[in-house]
Amino acid sequence: MTRLRKMMLEELERRNYSALTTSCYIRAVEDFAHYFHRPPNQLRPEHIREYQAYLFRKRKLAPSTVTQQLAALRFFFVQTLKRPWSAAETPYPKKVLHLPTVLSQEEVARLIDSAANPFHRILLTTLYATGARRAELARLQISDIDSQRMVVHIRGGKGRKDRDVMLSPKLLAALREYWCWRKPKVWLFPGGRSHTANQPISVRTTWNACHEAAQRAGLEKKVHPHTLRHCFATHLLEAGADLRTIQILLGHSNLEKTTVYLHLSQRHLHATASPLDSLALSATGKKDKSPQDE
Repeated sequence: MTRLRKMMLEELERRNYSALTTSCYIRAVEDFAHYFHRPPNQLRPEHIREYQAYLFRKRKLAPSTVTQQLAALRFFFVQTLKRPWSAAETPYPKKVLHLPTVLSQEEVARLIDSAANPFHRILLTTLYATGARRAELARLQISDIDSQRMVVHIRGGKGRKDRDVMLSPKLLAALREYWCWRKPKVWLFPGGRSHTANQPISVRTTWNACHEAAQRAGLEKKVHPHTLRHCFATHLLEAGADLRTIQILLGHSNLEKTTVYLHLSQRHLHATASPLDSLALSATGKKDKSPQDE
């Protein structure tokens, strides 16, 4: 481990950053240094600006991904190297709001039924039933399934925040069947080739399970694990749940993030009539005849 890497890890640990964020930040700085073939502490703001343009122009990364890369570099320069950082010289990209892909309930059922194997099926079922992020799913332990209170404890979510979500009776039955078959000891979904290792699954395992099931189901939409989180929230909203409740279940820090599901909910979209419907129009394609037409 290099001295700079050790220094950055210590700064991240001091601030209690999550393991996922730590990994992303370290990798971002490594990629930055690799691009210029120089140690990162020898690089300057002009290198950051060039690298930011490269991320957009060559790698075609989304603005949110570039923002994450810049946040990692900012942390490295400000917190690790104790150097100043000018937001004016290196501005974050303008945010672009894209509505997420949402499947219908029939499509979700097809996706789960098309899982490549029983282990993939229980992963997809748990994702949809809890609205968990894939990293949160990977960290679930046996003790997090509280059948007495019928809740699932999701620990160490985004921002190091814990939360409880509902435990569906259908999910509980599926998990009990899965436990009898696999008998996990600590992690609910152990990793390893036989899924018996003393470590959780990787987030890649969940991504593969979702991707393979979508192909087998013949879904034309782009589907990934986070899609099931969007489906969880949208279908709850369509069933009558209020935004504040959905915000808590998703672990959103503010309600603004949750309001995106208003744009996706058919119940809310169909409840508002188009202004066209109130216009008194003549029959389509017909015009009143003028005297000159006679």
